[in-house]
Amino acid sequence: MSDFIHFRPMTEADLNAVLKIEYAAFSHPWTRGIFLDSLKSYNCWVMFEGEQQVGHGVINVILDEAHLLNITVKPESQGKGLGYRLLDHLMKQACLADARECFLEVRESNQAAYRLYERYGFNEIGRRRDYYPAAGGREDALVMACTLLD
Repeated sequence: MSDFIHFRPMTEADLNAVLKIEYAAFSHPWTRGIFLDSLKSYNCWVMFEGEQQVGHGVINVILDEAHLLNITVKPESQGKGLGYRLLDHLMKQACLADARECFLEVRESNQAAYRLYERYGFNEIGRRRDYYPAAGGREDALVMACTLLD
């Protein structure tokens, strides 16, 4: 992995590359419309390895609570620690906005993401039944939380 990892706020001009990564990474990806709405209301970031866009994330902060809405790393760039670096960047942005805690939902079947969140310090606090669309119907979401500031 290159040490030249950098981040910048996402813009509408990034969406073609964002959607290419999103559609490669997920069976039920976010749409252009969801990202356009997110750009208006949330903190949206893109991650680069050198000049190549390799990931993106969306976080919402209201008062002292953050909610991680999307975190995606290009499939061929996974397994190199980039997800952890992107998550850390998003959590630092939440802290800068005075968030004390962060919440997220993760598909029960997405064990790689679950392990990443656990490694970062998230703990499972609940379950949302039938939260996500899935090939066979619906899938539960595991709700996780992490304390950011004491």
